[in-house]
Amino acid sequence: MPKQIILAAHFPGVNNTTVWRDPDSGSQIDFSSFVHLARTAERGRFDFFFLAEGLRLREQRGRIHDLDVVGRPDTLTVLAALAAVTTHLGLAGTLNTTFREPYELARQLASLDHLSGGRAAWNVVTTSDAFTGENFRRGGYLDRSLRYERAAEFVRTARTLWESWPAEAIVGDRDGGRYVADADPGAFAHHGDQFDIAGHFTVPRSPQVHPVILQAGDSPDGREFAASSADAIFSRHGTLEAGQEFYRDVKSRLARYGRHPDELKIIPGVTFVLGDTDAEAQERAHHIRRQQVSPQTAILLVEQLWNRDLSGYDPDGPLPAEDPDVTADTISRGRAGMYPDPVATARQWRTLAEEKGLGLRDLVIEVTGRQSFVGTARQVAERMNHFVQSDAADGFILVPHLTPGGLDEFVDRVVPLLQERGVFRAEYTGTTLRDHLGLGPARLRPRRK
Repeated sequence: MPKQIILAAHFPGVNNTTVWRDPDSGSQIDFSSFVHLARTAERGRFDFFFLAEGLRLREQRGRIHDLDVVGRPDTLTVLAALAAVTTHLGLAGTLNTTFREPYELARQLASLDHLSGGRAAWNVVTTSDAFTGENFRRGGYLDRSLRYERAAEFVRTARTLWESWPAEAIVGDRDGGRYVADADPGAFAHHGDQFDIAGHFTVPRSPQVHPVILQAGDSPDGREFAASSADAIFSRHGTLEAGQEFYRDVKSRLARYGRHPDELKIIPGVTFVLGDTDAEAQERAHHIRRQQVSPQTAILLVEQLWNRDLSGYDPDGPLPAEDPDVTADTISRGRAGMYPDPVATARQWRTLAEEKGLGLRDLVIEVTGRQSFVGTARQVAERMNHFVQSDAADGFILVPHLTPGGLDEFVDRVVPLLQERGVFRAEYTGTTLRDHLGLGPARLRPRRK
């Protein structure tokens, strides 16, 4: 029997994938935009809706700068509102462990799981930079080496809280009020290096017990954290070979935590461009890539690698001759580092530019703006299915280039072809996100007496 494909919808606006200037581009903050994408995803029987979050406006050369969204409503608020206008679609949000506290966030996520009938998910992320921390009392003190240590303990603490109410605790009404069978429901205590808390959790056990846990780190520490604590990992590996290597590596880590490979889903973020013919799709993809990487965007992206002010450079001219400045403070603040070895990456870019005769902007388009799946609807369906059946992924998080209608064409044209192949559901068969993903009930630890 073929593997079933997981599909999720990413609300656009997390990098220069989003095309703002297209006539069909809509608001990034109006609730109607979130509703349109979520309802389109649910119409396509997608597993979940995914919303990213930034905790500070990014800067480049000391100025507020984003290639994506400069400001957006609070993630949990949006997801709670979407729970009221959807019925089956999972609701996943990126929420940071460095600048929040377990009791507060566990309570919010358990509430979302109740409000949605068991559809909540949490994408666990970390941040160690002082720039983001300046918005919080914790500003800059957390050493980078501790960020996954804190995250792992954060998740363990949240699980302690979510499991503190037994399933049978709420029995019914008596004498006009609620009563519980358990003598001390919600009692918890956690004593660790990062958190030392005790008390009573105020939210009874939610439908999933644990919201689905996603994780997006690709470092060795991130992979190990996903193997120990996550239900799904948001991968960035877009080629078949890279996807297969990542898939093998992460799944092989599960046994040491007593977990089966099916207990962790690998879901890379991907883009797509459709056409009535392959040639038309390729032409559309070329046009979209040039919209995504404008001349100004190209300069800003190269600055992030070179760590130099390149505002005087010609976007159609050559790359800088000098190497990136690895000694100075970063020119871009609030953005995750993309290049572990900037000098080596710059040399690779120069070699590629010389081989293909590319100027600065065209080089940036070549290395950063490539869509994952381009072709007719049938070609895209075939390639996506091959990717999953070849164990390069368990599914995909689709990142459309337009807000909010960028997913419509995929749902109308590609989803029916996946359903015809028997690799994607025609109807929802469960009620919770764990049901959709085939994860089974949350694994509980023995309760303390």
